[in-house]
Amino acid sequence: MGPGVKRTFKCDPFTNIKEPECIAKWQLIRLDMLLASYQGMLKWYGKLAPLQDKIFKYMQREISDLDEADSWKLDDEELLDDEEREEEDI
Repeated sequence: MGPGVKRTFKCDPFTNIKEPECIAKWQLIRLDMLLASYQGMLKWYGKLAPLQDKIFKYMQREISDLDEADSWKLDDEELLDDEEREEEDI
C-alpha cells in the first residue's frame, strides 16, 4: 500500500464477512496503519534528538559548574579521592 494511498475496505469483519479474506485484509490494513504511526513517531524522535543532545550537554555543563563552585567546601584529600573514583569509573 504505502503512504498517501487511499485505502478502501468494504467488508466489516465484525458484522458482514462476505469473503474469507476479509479478516486478513482488515489485519493488513490495521498493520499498515500501525506502521505509519510508528514511522511518524520515528520522524518526531529524529527532530527531537538534536534538541535532546543540546539539553544533555547544557545539563552536564551546569552540573560540572556547580561541582566546581562547591569544590572549595571539600578538603583537598576528599577532592583527590573523588577524582580518583571518577577515573576508575571511566
